[in-house]
Parts: sequence; C-alpha cells; structure tokens
Amino acid sequence: MKAGARIETRSYTEDVPWRPTAFTGTAKVPRVLAEVEAGATAVLQGLHLNWTAAAIYCRELEALLEHPVQANAYLTPRRSQGLPVHHDTHDVFVLQVAGSKRWLVYEPLLELPLKDQRYSPDLGVSGEPTLDVTLRAGDTLYLPRGWLHEALTSADDSLHVTIGVNAYTWLDALRDALERCGDDVAFRRAVRTDGDGGAELRDALAARLEPGEVADAMRERFVRTRRPILDGQLDELRRVHSLAADATVARRSTVVADFDGAVLAFEGKRLTFPAHARAEVEALVAAEGPVRLRELPGRLDAAGRLVLARRLVREGFLRVVG
Repeated sequence: MKAGARIETRSYTEDVPWRPTAFTGTAKVPRVLAEVEAGATAVLQGLHLNWTAAAIYCRELEALLEHPVQANAYLTPRRSQGLPVHHDTHDVFVLQVAGSKRWLVYEPLLELPLKDQRYSPDLGVSGEPTLDVTLRAGDTLYLPRGWLHEALTSADDSLHVTIGVNAYTWLDALRDALERCGDDVAFRRAVRTDGDGGAELRDALAARLEPGEVADAMRERFVRTRRPILDGQLDELRRVHSLAADATVARRSTVVADFDGAVLAFEGKRLTFPAHARAEVEALVAAEGPVRLRELPGRLDAAGRLVLARRLVREGFLRVVG
C-alpha cells in the first residue's frame, strides 16, 4: 500500500458511530490486511499522483473538460460499508473495477456545495433514495456535486475508482477578478471608517467580469495549475546531449499549454522566446505527432533548432522519439 493510504472502518450492521482509523506509510501489510478482513475500507487517495496510468487518464479528461480531475480508489470487503451518507464537493464518476456495490443516492440538502462546505449531519435528514442501483465490474455511475449517497457491498468484495471533477465556480471567478483589480490604485486605498466608497469600485470590478475576461482567467488558472507528468524524464535528459539536427521530437501528450506568440505557458512555467523563434515554437505547440527538427518552419538554423529542442526537452514539454 502506498504511503498516505487510509483504512476507514464502518459496519452498517452495528449501531456505533463511524470513525476512520489512519495508517501512514509505516503501517505493516499484515495489520492493514487484518483491518480489511475485519470490515475496513482501504482508501488510496490521489491515485493520479502515484500511478502514471491514472495520471494520464485524468489528464486526458482534464484536456477534454478543462477542469481539474483527480482519482481515488476504494477497496471495500464484503458485507460492509466504507462511508455513511455524505455528499462530495466535486462531481464524481464512479468506475466499478471488481466485485459489486449497491449505491443509494438522495436529493441534495445543500445545493452545489463549495470545497469547504463538507457534509454534516446538521444539514438534516436525507429522506428516501431517488436511485437504488448495484454497480458491477465495468459499470459507471455519475454523481453530481452535492448529491447525497452511500454505498454497501453484498457477498462480494468491491473495488472502485472515483474520478472527481472540480468545477471552477463564479466565486472562483470573482476572487480572480478581485486579484486582477490589485493593479488599480483605487482598490489599494484604505477603507474609510464609515465604509463609504465601495460603490465607486463596482464598475471597475464589473469590467473584470466580462465574459472574455472570465474565460481567459479560468483558462489561465487551469493551465498554470496542471502538475507535470514526467514519466521517463531522466532518460529524456540523458538523450538531450546526443540530440542531432535531424532528430525527431514530439510534444508530451500530457502537456496542457498556451502560446501567445512570445510566452509559452504550461505546468506553472512561463517560457519567453524571441520573435525569430516564433514559427518553430508554434509548430511544436500545434504538433499532434512526431516532428523532425529539420522540417520545422521558420528562420532558425540547424543549431538554433537544436538549442530550442533541447530546452523544451529539459522543461518537460518535448520527448525525443528518434
């Protein structure tokens, strides 16, 4: 079990409060196995951070949806329950991998909860389920953000993966707009003791909420916050020194990037290029397959193209494929 995995124990046949029992990477495998056999659910958080295949799967979904995606795995033994009724603060796709699991889904008690608005019994009673379905290997269930749910196993052990999609909300857009207002001195002035003066700032803030500005801010945050997936990067770095003028390179399929003609933004990086390298960089950004350096458009000579390719390999944007 990877470091950081949890064991969460709850039996729905016992009238006792549910509580998680946490084990860090120092937990011994026999102890974990004993807990699972006693009815505990093993939870592998952040599967996309520890398993390349999951990372690539999530990144492909991110590129399609343009929202952050995460993955967790849940191994629940037969005749047990991992979690009581609760809601998630992100949209969820449940992918049943092995065994079966019965899902009970209820109407939301808190519509579209934010990340810090986690479920609490204080929200009220869930009522009757609106969906009662058993997932078997190969089945998928979509749970919109905020919908209450619980899951129970039967005579089979169950393994499923949850794919979480984190939405960019209007609250996020407002916060980003306010951050951009920091370059306006009017927003940096001290507030008067009587609180007067805010009305004068409304138009400036409203301008930051025009559709184009909001879309650009959402895209900028999405591109900036994608984590690099650098499988095989040490091998790539070894090959950089032997890269030849007739080499073939390819953009990493997991890179989400924007290029505005001077700055290439991806994975928290902003690389600035001179105007005379623009055509070559544009071609590499747009490439959907392998590209021979000598066939790149633009004005760079063979030596210049090598310098460009080597830098982009080192930064994790390109792979050497031949």
